[in-house]
Amino acid sequence: MSGTELTLGKAINAGLRRAMENDPKVLVMGEDVGRLGGVFRVTDGLYKDFGADRVIDTPLAESGIIGTAIGLALRGYRPVCEIQFDGFFFPAADQTFTQLAKLRARSEGRLSLPVVIRIPYGGGIGAVEHHSESPEAYFTHTAGLRVVTVATPEDAYWMIQQAIACPDPVVFLEPKRRYWDKAPVRTDGSVDTATPMGEARIVRPGTDVTLVAYGPMVKVALHAAEADTERSIEVIDLRSLSPVDYDTVYESVRRTGRLVVTHEAPVTSGLGAEIAARVTEACFYHLEAPVIRVGGFDTPYPPSRLEEYYLPDLDRVLDGVDRTFAY
Repeated sequence: MSGTELTLGKAINAGLRRAMENDPKVLVMGEDVGRLGGVFRVTDGLYKDFGADRVIDTPLAESGIIGTAIGLALRGYRPVCEIQFDGFFFPAADQTFTQLAKLRARSEGRLSLPVVIRIPYGGGIGAVEHHSESPEAYFTHTAGLRVVTVATPEDAYWMIQQAIACPDPVVFLEPKRRYWDKAPVRTDGSVDTATPMGEARIVRPGTDVTLVAYGPMVKVALHAAEADTERSIEVIDLRSLSPVDYDTVYESVRRTGRLVVTHEAPVTSGLGAEIAARVTEACFYHLEAPVIRVGGFDTPYPPSRLEEYYLPDLDRVLDGVDRTFAY
């Protein structure tokens, strides 16, 4: 498979398969992940190859899924839980925020919970209510959770394996409108030779303004950088949302003097606000303009016929870039 073109969804599937082949303690569990292969078919074929003991179709009870995973992790397993859609996570919030995130600190490091929670998130697929949320700020605000998101098939292949190998609980956010994006994936080597899970990546160098994005917005940011023929835009794929690789962001901003942060989630209290505050503190004397945030509106996610007006697009990102040069 080295260099094979895969969709992002198939790359996650291949990464899960490799992790399960390498470690019999890795389990996949969730609603319809077995015989059906998941609603997005990300776990397709795993049930046939690994059986019902390792690919477990659970009841429709998200709290039970995470609670069971906590017990399995305490017994030495590495469960990978699938939440079908972002808006379905909240019944599991109590188990995640009050138990999963806190047990390592509560036990003074004696206990660890290597649980991965896979969550398809974000809009752009014309779905109904509760199927297009961007809840990353809830997770990044919770100490004890690692939060990552992927934007490319190659990252998807390697980062799901890194998340499974991590001793801490990891929330693995999958941009559902990118599941079908296809690109070459390098599958030789090991997780130790891949880009570390916690590092941001400069995906397009530039000199005039830094544009930080993650997950589904990385593709939009790259299109914006290509469309702006007047300015040289440096695009950073954040990759890890908690912890954030601020060193890479700071270094870029100190070179460009300007920063735009974009995400699908509402702007108010979003991750972009934290990044803006940190950059303002660390790079104050390098900034030529205030940090600009471009995100969703402060409304509940709209019906599918209106989502194209809600989601940040190329024009709104370019408007954010323009605003940094208005000062």
